[in-house]
Amino acid sequence: MEREGYRKEKLTIDIVQASRVALLWSLPIALAYAIPFFLIWHGQSGLETGASGQGSGWRPLAMRLLALVLGIVAHELVHGLVWSLFAKRGFRSIRFGVMWKLLTPYCHCKEPLRVKHYMLGAIAPAIVLGLVPGVVAIITGSKGLLAFGIIFTIAAMGDFLIIRLIWKEDPNAMVLDHPSEAGCYIFRPAPASE
Repeated sequence: MEREGYRKEKLTIDIVQASRVALLWSLPIALAYAIPFFLIWHGQSGLETGASGQGSGWRPLAMRLLALVLGIVAHELVHGLVWSLFAKRGFRSIRFGVMWKLLTPYCHCKEPLRVKHYMLGAIAPAIVLGLVPGVVAIITGSKGLLAFGIIFTIAAMGDFLIIRLIWKEDPNAMVLDHPSEAGCYIFRPAPASE
């Protein structure tokens, strides 16, 4: 795209800073789900306590850990599935991995996407794994879904920060996911004098 008269600008976030922001927002996010949940379900008999109806023991703990691991994998997979819908090469343009220094899994799209499509793929895990389970938990009284929704809304905080970087860009501008850092490259038309 640079050969076509576009200037590339790197826009990234610091993973450690993103973790701090996620920690800062954890309580407000948890309260946003928990307050309506407990206003509706406080004092209700039969409210679930665990996977087997009992709140302690190794099985419920193992199920919670499994749900956490599957949720982490699903988070990255949702990014990839949505971005692949808009990538010319489809799912072949999607790469998954782990930043081992920070133990952070990632999904990377290897081709440029329109800003609006990139943002849709960036926010999709927060909706699918955070908001939807949280709302279903409030409707059904499921403590497990409530915890899942809270955790995976907080887990999307880095995605929200990346969206914030490109929020004011032209929705039809092109953006390329950064291959090794949390963020992207935005392509803007170069000034006429260049």
